[in-house]
Order: sequence, then C-alpha cells, then structure tokens
Amino acid sequence: MWIRYGEDEVREVSFEQLGQRHFEGSVPWRAMRSRRGQAHLPGSYWSSTMGGQVVFESQLELARLLLADFDPDVVGIRAQPCWMRHRVKGRVRRHVPDFLLTLRSGLVRVVNVKPADRAKDPKVREALAWPGELFTAHGWLYEVWSGGEPMVLKNVRFLAGYRRPWVVDGDLVERACELVREGDELALAERRLCSFGECEDVRPALLSLLWRGYWTTDLTRPLSGRSVLRRCT
Repeated sequence: MWIRYGEDEVREVSFEQLGQRHFEGSVPWRAMRSRRGQAHLPGSYWSSTMGGQVVFESQLELARLLLADFDPDVVGIRAQPCWMRHRVKGRVRRHVPDFLLTLRSGLVRVVNVKPADRAKDPKVREALAWPGELFTAHGWLYEVWSGGEPMVLKNVRFLAGYRRPWVVDGDLVERACELVREGDELALAERRLCSFGECEDVRPALLSLLWRGYWTTDLTRPLSGRSVLRRCT
C-alpha cells in the first residue's frame, strides 16, 4: 500500500504495520480533474467534521460524503486515502478506495462507492471484493455503497446548508439549547426563540443544531414545522 503526503512524497506501508497514524498529513491519491463532457461531476466539499475541503469524484460520492459528515460517529474523513496493489488469482490488481472514515469508537471504515447497476457487474464485484478481504482481515470495516434512502439524503443535503458555524447566530444557538424542550415541534421551537432574535435567524439556528447532532428528528419524512425534535443522548 502507498500513501501520498504531497505532490512528490509517497510512502509505502505494509498491511501488517498499517494504522490510522499513517494517514495523518496525507493527501488524496489522485489530483481532481474536470474536463468538458465528462460523465461524472467531481468537486470538493467543505466538511464540518474535518474543518476543510474533502474531494469527491461523482455526485454519488458526494451523497456518501454528506452522510459521513452528518454522522456523529464519524470523526475523520479522507478521500482516496491510498493506492493498493495485490496479486489476486495470479493477476496483479490495483485499487484506490474512495473514502476512509475514522469512527469515534476507534474503528476504521473503508468505503467504495459504486452505482447499483455497476456494483452488480461480476467484474466490478470482483474488483471490489479483494480490497474488502484485505481490510477485513486487518480488522477494519469495509463497505460498498450504492445509495441510500432518498428522503433521508434530501433532508441531510438540506441540513448541510447549516453546517458552517459562522452562517448562524451563535447567541440563538445557545438560547435554543436552553429553551427548546424534548418533543417540541420545529414550529413551536421557533416561536419560543423569536423573542430573542430576528425570526429569519431562528430557523437556521435550530437546523444547525439538528446538523450538529444536538437534536434529532425523523429524517425519513420531509422536514417541516411539524417535525418533532428529540434530544440526542
């Protein structure tokens, strides 16, 4: 396995020695490129988990990245963390995983993102299987992700608009933590807070707390004033 730390700095690390520490200060394996007419839409995303940009190479990757950034159990996100080479059935195979997620528990999850129709292709399944076998044998988690619940993704994408602390009123956020009660509907929570700030600033403060995991609500339904807020434990 090879990990890149800069344009001209690459280090080889054996699976036997591999640990989270080897990814500190690393950069994505590939440089992000855009060209006219390409099928995928790559870009970079400001991650609240990382406090900086994380690259993605498709909109499906961006969807998985949003879910990782929203997940309170994820404390680290790295895109294209390494380059792998391994002999499989007499043939040398090469692979760059899409994401490496560090979990609060100390575990690591390696994620590959593939559209459902491609993931069913036997050649693609084979190409994704051997990295999973290596990571699993190393004690890490492995996931091939092809999409999630559409309404959940829509809601998380919406909440991501409030992930940056500087776009919301910090004083209102603190007031909301004090005044909003378990089981309040979002509209009721807004009414509680409107006497402490501009009404147009109240909802962003509440939605920011939903993004941060201070509260939760049923994201399988459209977010609305009727959404019930539950305090996360």
